[in-house]
Formats: sequence, structure tokens, C-alpha cells
Amino acid sequence: MKSRIAIAIRLSLVTLLLVGVVYPLAVTGIAALIFPDQARGSLVTTADGAVVGSALIGQEFTSDQYFHSRPSQGGYDGTASGPSNLGPLSRDLRAAVSERVRAVRELEDLAPAVPVPADLVCASASGLDPHISPEAAALQAPRVAVARNMRVEEVMRLVEAHTEPATFGFLGQKRVNVLLLNIALDDAAQPR
Repeated sequence: MKSRIAIAIRLSLVTLLLVGVVYPLAVTGIAALIFPDQARGSLVTTADGAVVGSALIGQEFTSDQYFHSRPSQGGYDGTASGPSNLGPLSRDLRAAVSERVRAVRELEDLAPAVPVPADLVCASASGLDPHISPEAAALQAPRVAVARNMRVEEVMRLVEAHTEPATFGFLGQKRVNVLLLNIALDDAAQPR
């Protein structure tokens, strides 16, 4: 009986060591070698080396000079990632979306007939999506252009330059990373 308990304890310790230490270290090491940028969190830095965020996590932008991200249920906090869990029949969800539509219409000075892209009024499942649709970016371009004293065509060229294709050409849709686009706007404003 004692020998069986000793074998079980040794087997448990070996399994714990392999699965809890060796395997995670091996996977982390391989990831750091093959995908070094992603393994470090896809951090985005400015020209002077300051970290301004991650290309994988949305941020809140409120100034008229910047493109605004899609709403976040968790306040853009990576530790609070998750949906609202409100379904399409929820009065609270409908009220929140209606208020967001009203706010976008007011901010972007939209006519009642102009549709508001869903990604400007609905949070993603994680609440941290860093992307908006090209249509959502185009809707915001006139406001950004006025606030930055730029032509809308210049702003739209930046939007087009930062529009990413669907993954592998067929997964998902075209998208624009808001943080990278806003950094490009700041760079375009720098004297050369």
C-alpha cells in the first residue's frame, strides 16, 4: 500500500513539473522566438520610444482630433474584458444603443437618414476590440479633418493606408486599428 502511495505522489509531482513548468516555459520560449512582437503584447511605441498602448487592445479617445473607438463594456480595462451579457430583447441594451446612436449623430453632425455603423454603438464580445470598420472611420473623417485643420481627402488617405484586409483574405472583414490610425494622424501633423 505504501509503495502505491509513493508511486502516485512521484507521478503527480512529475506530471505537475512537466505540465505546470516545463510545457509553459517551452511554449512561451517558442512563441518569443517565432512571434517576438506578439509575445511582448504587440506594444505600440512613439518615435521617441514611449509606449502608448497595444495594437491588440482598444483605447478610449474622446478628443475631436482623434478617431473614436467602438464602445467598451469594461471601460477599455484589459482585466475587465467581457460582454454586457444583455440580449437583443433587453430594454437596457436597446436604451444604451439608442443613446449611443444619438450621441454619434450629434458628434458627427449626421442627418437622420444617414445610418450609423453598428461598431460605433455596440461593444465587441471582449469589449476591447481595437478596430473599427472603414465605414465607421469614414463617418468620423470630416470631424477629425475640421479639428486638425486638414482636408477630408488627406484624412481619408490615412484611413485607407491603415485599412487592414480580412485575415487570410476571407476571415472577418476589413478593419482599421484606431490607435495606429491616430498615431499616423499625429505623425502627419508633425513638421517635416
